[in-house]
Amino acid sequence: MQIILMEKVVNLGNLGDLVRVKDGYARNFLIPSGRAKRATPAAMKEFETKRAELERVAAEKFTAAQEFAAKLEGVTVTVARKAGVDGRLFGSVTNYDIADGLKALGHIVEKSDIRMPNGPLKMVGESVLEIVPHTDVTATIKVVVVSEQ
Repeated sequence: MQIILMEKVVNLGNLGDLVRVKDGYARNFLIPSGRAKRATPAAMKEFETKRAELERVAAEKFTAAQEFAAKLEGVTVTVARKAGVDGRLFGSVTNYDIADGLKALGHIVEKSDIRMPNGPLKMVGESVLEIVPHTDVTATIKVVVVSEQ
């Protein structure tokens, strides 16, 4: 199915790109979430008339994400969990736990924006993770997992 992207989509394209994707991806995810429209002649005309407004909105989102990332840069989140004598946790620290820790510090972050390349944290210690509030903006935070007494 050919679609027009209404915003930047990772690994797919930028605002206004005409791309071909699988039907299910378009019908079940991109179109219902407002990230794309079917590439019909009427939709293409409508997009061209609204292009300036959509670009302005995208630029506002980008600057807001940059400001948020600047606030988050270098923040340290401490999470206490039960651990064995060797430092392994009973359970793990997930992006949900980190989002809660950031919320306690006054930063509201979607758990899907927290990148954990090695999966959940399963050991006591420090880890450096990335927060991605926008496709082009990243912030680095430190997560300290301590043993709960």
